[in-house]
Amino acid sequence: MDVLDLLLRTTHAVAALAVVLLFAAAGRSAARRLRQPEVIGEITVGLLAGPAVIALFGTAFLDAVLPGPVFDILTLFGQAGLVLFLVGLAHKLRIGPDRPPHRTMGWVVAGSLVPPLLTGLLLTGWVSLTGGAAVRGTAPLPAFVLMVAVAMSITAVPVMSRILADRGMGESPAGRLALASAIAIDAVGWLLLTVAISLGAGDLTGSLHSARALLFGAVCALAVRYGLRTRAARGICVRLPRTTAVALGASALGVALVMEHLGMTAILGAALVGLAVPGDERAPWAGAVSTVSRVGRALAPAFFVVTGITVLTRAFAAASWSLIAVAVVLGCAGKVLGGYAGARLGGLPRSTACRIGVLVNTRGLTELIVLQAGLSAGVLSAPLVLALVVMALVTTAMTGPLLNALDRRDERRARRRTERLTVRLPGRIPQHRSDRDKLPVETEGGTR
Repeated sequence: MDVLDLLLRTTHAVAALAVVLLFAAAGRSAARRLRQPEVIGEITVGLLAGPAVIALFGTAFLDAVLPGPVFDILTLFGQAGLVLFLVGLAHKLRIGPDRPPHRTMGWVVAGSLVPPLLTGLLLTGWVSLTGGAAVRGTAPLPAFVLMVAVAMSITAVPVMSRILADRGMGESPAGRLALASAIAIDAVGWLLLTVAISLGAGDLTGSLHSARALLFGAVCALAVRYGLRTRAARGICVRLPRTTAVALGASALGVALVMEHLGMTAILGAALVGLAVPGDERAPWAGAVSTVSRVGRALAPAFFVVTGITVLTRAFAAASWSLIAVAVVLGCAGKVLGGYAGARLGGLPRSTACRIGVLVNTRGLTELIVLQAGLSAGVLSAPLVLALVVMALVTTAMTGPLLNALDRRDERRARRRTERLTVRLPGRIPQHRSDRDKLPVETEGGTR
């Protein structure tokens, strides 16, 4: 009877996953028509699916369609997809000669982390002065301040990586640097998150658990790295690529889930495994990593739906428009201006710095996970969570249009430069395509 019940639940969960993937396809189609990255459509449809069902048919209907055990299985599908997808994206940071310079990356991380933390302090001050007890909540002040600061500083690695992949920016200098910086920022953010939750509970043992989880992840990553460098591992990968992909995916899932059980995010575990895979382009790992990433990308929409059901259905509460507006303005100012300033201090040209500032402003799913943790721990109130959810959605949706605007600006500058050169050299107007290609054009890495 237990086996039959498990089989029925799994079949139910697979059917629910199929419906989720259909909705995700519809979201991607709508995003393409609106000239948005496809991942924005997936996120929007996924997040709103649960609240829409509740609004139309009621909570009882959603509980009947997705009972607790089935919802748990769907949650595992979504989390597995997120982990597997991040393995491939983190691995790309190690491939090729254009790895982010440590000095530049340090400035970008500082610029994308410190100013947003300060905007979190400003937002807590606004809430304390104008929000009232319902928005402020009852959490201790240190925990509340730190939690809001973390929520303002997070950058969504999964969503940013999908945007980079959709736009073909995964191999660009700005894309690589923004993604690497986002991973470092989120690692710091998750440590601060555990401290905030511990302060809210009056117990700092959670911080020790996080340090233990990081140590476990680092040891596992080193084991994966040195194990894959052996001649036997290379031979197995060449002869049995699918088996290698399954083993790599299982290793990533195991490390991620154990790290989450120990108090750290599964996202960081997936990133550690992806970074541990040797980055030698001559090594045979590219096929296995690509297979793992494709499977993860196919399952990731389930994570959006689960997040929408677990976060938005609890966060809908009265929040003033002024609070939402202040959260959005401070969120954009801290990330865009801070990321731009950090990139410029790191020696990057204005064009690349602008793109990095826009990319690190992407919050998306990671922000929703942080808000869910703060709400569950009682550190954040429902109205404040709603305002920060709107901020996360707005900043994520802004990424594509702002990148498009930057592309158009660079094209206009290139045309004006060409026109000025033509006016200055009227007797040497390039007549052939090969001559026109020699004209200076401002690109993401500078002028060529």
